[in-house]
Amino acid sequence: MNRLRVLSIVATTGLSTFLIALDNSVVYVALPRIGRELALSDAGLKWAAAAYPLALASFLLVAGQFTDTVGRRRALLTGVATFTVASVLCAVSTTGAALLGARALQGVGAAFVLPASLAITSHDLPHRMRTAAFGALTASMASALAFGPVVSGVVTQGLGWQWLFALNLPLGLVVCALCALVLPRASRCTEGAGRKAPSAVPLPVNALACVSVAAFAYVLIQGPSHGFTEPSVLLCAVTAGGGLLALYCSRRQGRSPALTLLLRRRAFTGGLLTQLLWGLGVTGVYFYTSQFLQNGLRLSPTEAGLAFTPVVCALFATVPFVTALTRRFGDSRVAASGLFFVALGLLLVALGSRSGRLAGLLPGLVSVGAGSALALPLTTRAMRASPEHLSGFAAGLFSATREVSGVFGVVVVGAVVTFVQDARLADGAPAGQSLSAGYQAGLYLAAVLVGAGVPVARWSLRGPATARTPPGP
Repeated sequence: MNRLRVLSIVATTGLSTFLIALDNSVVYVALPRIGRELALSDAGLKWAAAAYPLALASFLLVAGQFTDTVGRRRALLTGVATFTVASVLCAVSTTGAALLGARALQGVGAAFVLPASLAITSHDLPHRMRTAAFGALTASMASALAFGPVVSGVVTQGLGWQWLFALNLPLGLVVCALCALVLPRASRCTEGAGRKAPSAVPLPVNALACVSVAAFAYVLIQGPSHGFTEPSVLLCAVTAGGGLLALYCSRRQGRSPALTLLLRRRAFTGGLLTQLLWGLGVTGVYFYTSQFLQNGLRLSPTEAGLAFTPVVCALFATVPFVTALTRRFGDSRVAASGLFFVALGLLLVALGSRSGRLAGLLPGLVSVGAGSALALPLTTRAMRASPEHLSGFAAGLFSATREVSGVFGVVVVGAVVTFVQDARLADGAPAGQSLSAGYQAGLYLAAVLVGAGVPVARWSLRGPATARTPPGP
């Protein structure tokens, strides 16, 4: 494979993931205006933020199996096309219910893009290019998370929030054309040497997992506003608990050999755990930082979006050094250092927010960006630990963990923010001080969650990485 073809594939997968990651972050800054125009409650705002990643996470395992069955190229095309159509529906939505439904459909399309992109990067590129390609993919997603607030602020303030979704139409058409022209046609994962691949997670188990996650999210979002003893909340709590118990029993009975095979691999399991902790901490911070900047520091949407640029600048400045650092110090030390710097950055943001000025947040945001780049070996090693015939399913499971943790990160961090804020208001503190206190408490929790991933990274990545993992257990 010549160098131009390799770069074209990397560019196509990078643009695909940039598109879906951008739409996961643009909503945060626009939420206050969306809430006012569509008359959404606080719970409605949380659903507007959670509908996309929740649907994405719910369909990722199915999409991963679809990728392994029909091929990576076709799966990526399907995902981008679905995402583009859903974006148009978001742009023309006039009610909160219509917007939430269209956002959920966007998540379904994105669910087919992520595992296909990761699987293509893992198995359709020369081995010597994979670490760099994963770096480009991570930088693409991280830059979308950072530039999303900037784009959202400028577009929302200048044109209206509907244009955040309308702009996806030309971008989606370009990405579809690139997928059709650039990606290898024969990209279906096959099992070598006549060996029979273990079956992936059965469809009923997938459906049960989706229902359990959605029910748990409903409990966490609606419980604080409606009361945890309200009948619908109680019913969802019982559904979530029963579903999780059934999933555990299913795995114990050996009904999902593919899942068991992946979880036996230390690098993959460690990657899942650190993704879970990172998402619980950082995603909630993104959500509430945009609220704090606009409601607490009284910044405009454009100014609030620009406040996130230090994250992407630090990330891009650090990514070129990751490969050299891993060769010198090893994957485990570099990845653990990355999580440490992310946790440290969250603490610095919390301390800096006490000043009441944007400048106080900048050192922490820089540390979060640099640390996220250094944590890259977690993704690289986790995906390399998966056998090729399960690359799509493994990528789906890995991405599902990130998205589910993001949904619950917004809710869990939000619960702490709301509890502390209400307690301060009850004590007679001014609204601004109460908001700042709640935001700082949420950041402290997020720092603890991400910091817990440091020893997990050291454990999961110790030892040398293998060039290719055999398909057997």
